[in-house]
Amino acid sequence: MTSRRQFLKVCGSGMASFLAGCSFEKRTSSLHVTKRPNLVFIMADQLRYQSVGYAGDSKAHTPNIDRLAARGVDFFQAVSSMPVCSAYRASLFTGKYTTSTGMVINELRMNPNHRCLGHCLTEAGYETGYIGKWHLYANQLGNHNNPRNSFVPRGPHRLGFDGYWAAYNFHHDYYNTYYHTETPEKISYPQGSFEPDAQTDMAINFIRKKAGANAPFALILSVGTPHDPWVQKNVPEKYYNMFEDTKFPPPPNYSDKMDPYGDGWSNIKKSPELLDEWMRVYYAMTANLDYNVGRLINAIDKTGLTDNTIIVFTSDHGEMFGAHGRMKKNIFYEEAARIPFLISWPKKIPSGIKSDACLNTVDIMPTLLGLMNLEIPESVEGMDLSRRAMGKKGPEPKAALLMNTGACAIWEDGHEWRALRDKKYTYAIFQDRKKEVLFDNIADPYQMNNLISDPAHAEQTRHFRAMLKQKTAELNDTFPTSTWYRENWIQDRIIMRSATMR
Repeated sequence: MTSRRQFLKVCGSGMASFLAGCSFEKRTSSLHVTKRPNLVFIMADQLRYQSVGYAGDSKAHTPNIDRLAARGVDFFQAVSSMPVCSAYRASLFTGKYTTSTGMVINELRMNPNHRCLGHCLTEAGYETGYIGKWHLYANQLGNHNNPRNSFVPRGPHRLGFDGYWAAYNFHHDYYNTYYHTETPEKISYPQGSFEPDAQTDMAINFIRKKAGANAPFALILSVGTPHDPWVQKNVPEKYYNMFEDTKFPPPPNYSDKMDPYGDGWSNIKKSPELLDEWMRVYYAMTANLDYNVGRLINAIDKTGLTDNTIIVFTSDHGEMFGAHGRMKKNIFYEEAARIPFLISWPKKIPSGIKSDACLNTVDIMPTLLGLMNLEIPESVEGMDLSRRAMGKKGPEPKAALLMNTGACAIWEDGHEWRALRDKKYTYAIFQDRKKEVLFDNIADPYQMNNLISDPAHAEQTRHFRAMLKQKTAELNDTFPTSTWYRENWIQDRIIMRSATMR
């Protein structure tokens, strides 16, 4: 029987790139070589689960996202482990929780000494592409247009994404914007382009160029929408007009009062009138996002790559829109934490699967590597749910751990919490221990009835308290204040250590 190593030796180094991207299956009489699947990972920004059509929102216009949900697996219990941009991205690429990456607030520069998804893909022979928002390289609060914040140089800070690069650290102005490739020079999109449309053009071109190559490819498309600012000029008129006559009244759990645990950024001024217009633009941006998802699906179909391409659609977190008195995200409530997570792979994943596994951000990397038959690093703290993705029985988390380690982008204590969410309940406790909540998400989907003092749920409360204690101990998470990380891990907004360096 010929081994992989023997086969490589016989063929010579000239085929190294091709063979690295192949899986080897033993057959009784010969060695069968199968090209590894391609990966197209589409990541929206601030799109909540509740605001897509397949999840039941009749106001949403998302036929292409709905089509993707119907032809693969819908992890309908998926959550963001820390619902804020940089923390999510760090966990996505490392498979580790925020307390292990150190990305405890936005506008930090991530420590590159982690084994990341990009490393695993590149070393397996994948040609990588990254297009769009990065948000892991800042070291300066505010001025995100400064190349010092915006340009990520080739090298360790790209976390293994060593191929095509057309990205920027952070901005959410969708007209007359820019990206970087290999220099700090800002490259403008075509004049008058809406950024998500232009980024999708770039993604389609990347796919077409790689379609005939021997090596498999992995493309990350990180789109900025439907993140605010939600003003009419920040979305194409065509999509705004689709919702011009649609009314968006406040949700049942809306409150004019401010959330006492939210920072000033989370508690911006709001009113039913402002919310109505903000959500109109939000839904218009989502409709455009759906249009571009459809373009990508069609491009993959036309290149003949559909059967051997894994398509993932998800978002980094949701948005509160005044629910519980809170604007923005960074909280454990369903509107902020629950996200769409869809995987399509026609030859491997049957259509129409609905998985109730409590998939968390840290589970994404090991699940994808499991699907692609690649080695999962020992440092990963999440779980491989690839069997569940294919509709098979397999291990799954008892609950998803959610956490918040600070305000959005400022060093301010008093906002920290930890939470657990299983298939029925959300349990959370704040760092100052002055507030503890338990919600039945099935009976009370708007989470308006706190059951923490209900004798009928005393056993459930004890169960979650014990589970949280065990989980945080496993992660060496001592539940410190936000400024503890500033004093112990970080200099000038650059993370100088990781959990393995404690």
